[in-house]
Amino acid sequence: MGKRTGQIKLGAFLYPTGHHIAAWRHPEAQADAGSNFAHYAELARIAEAAKFDLIFMADGVGTRGTDTEALSRTAIRYVAQFEPLTLLSALAALTTRIGFVATASTTYNEPYHIARKFASLDHISGGRAGWNLVTSASEDEAHNFNRDHHVAHAERYERAEEFADVVRGLWDTWEEDAFLRDKESGIYYDPSKQHLLNHRGKHFKVRGPLNVARAPQGHPVIVQAGSSEPGKELAARTAEVIFTAHQNADDARAFYSDVKGRLARYGRSPDELKIMPGIFPVVAKTESEAREKFEQIQELIHPAVGLSLLNGMAGDVDLSKYPLDGPLPEVTETNGSKSRQKLMIDLARRENLTIRQLYLRVAGARGHWQVIGTPEQIVDQMEDWFETGAADGFNVMPPHLPAGLTDFVEHIVPELRRRGLFRSEYEGQTLRSHLGLREPQHPAHAAVAAE
Repeated sequence: MGKRTGQIKLGAFLYPTGHHIAAWRHPEAQADAGSNFAHYAELARIAEAAKFDLIFMADGVGTRGTDTEALSRTAIRYVAQFEPLTLLSALAALTTRIGFVATASTTYNEPYHIARKFASLDHISGGRAGWNLVTSASEDEAHNFNRDHHVAHAERYERAEEFADVVRGLWDTWEEDAFLRDKESGIYYDPSKQHLLNHRGKHFKVRGPLNVARAPQGHPVIVQAGSSEPGKELAARTAEVIFTAHQNADDARAFYSDVKGRLARYGRSPDELKIMPGIFPVVAKTESEAREKFEQIQELIHPAVGLSLLNGMAGDVDLSKYPLDGPLPEVTETNGSKSRQKLMIDLARRENLTIRQLYLRVAGARGHWQVIGTPEQIVDQMEDWFETGAADGFNVMPPHLPAGLTDFVEHIVPELRRRGLFRSEYEGQTLRSHLGLREPQHPAHAAVAAE
């Protein structure tokens, strides 16, 4: 296999205090990060100065993790953080080039809401917005939206397919030059360049028009995070970036080949989809120092929090009823995140881990790729994933913030640049230009071109 051309794409995945489950307890962490705008403003400044492609924000419309009885008594799990679109709109005013990707669920939203909000963010940011399209995986979210039980997995993805079509259709309401705003004639827009959607499907009836002009990027970038079979098919049809979780390069290469191989049947080329697995890096000048940093934060994990994390990933089982130093019991297939449940079970069985050992393994990156070492060791592995068809880039998940991000910027980014693997300056102004994604053509123009 010849040397791959191009450069690695980097996202800064900003989870409030950092991605380790005990991050907020770290001495260097900003414990009130979820409600501290100045904290996020500084992180955005650091990421943009380092020329990251994007900032990525996760979200759920409920608290994360399944409470055990012990956890409910002690109340030590990290909760409370900004709604991401509100936060990213504010950060857009403080930055000029870095992209912004926010998570918004197709399960507990309506397409018109999402189309309008992300088109607005794209205008506010000057073409730097992206939507991370997810289906909600948590029973806790259902309880906040008039439901006693979560929507079934298959139905969630069926709804998501139609949802994505409606959003993209609404984004095509207006042609680029529809708004004349001619004060002399009094004509505000050209009616011939407005296109009503008139969608009537199984889940949605949406007439349109969208009351926001066409986005600067045509469409905000669509990101997708599901890795189940329906998730991969949805991504192959609709996504332009995939954020995924893999423990090793072999699994990542198999996923990469699988999803890229599905694109042709939707008339898409492999370059139209960027695959960016999560990476949880712990870096220091020496490997022993890096391992010491990792053990320091591992020691902060409360067992009840570790169990809460596993309960949320395992599905319909309360692991607090089983011995911490015993094996993971048999679990039934979840109605939540099937890909994350499979990853956790496979890891426990493959390495014969106890429940305690399992939560210690996943507490940092929650199933994503965890790398500990020197800048050279970490970049060696990133380069291997990039060169051998396992990734187009990475969504960087700092262990704790802000230090985890500054560590990456000060130690790993220079090594990536030394090898020619990462930019020194932005190539363009929009998120699409950063990622090397084409701007979608309006259907009206496509129809004319085809004649």
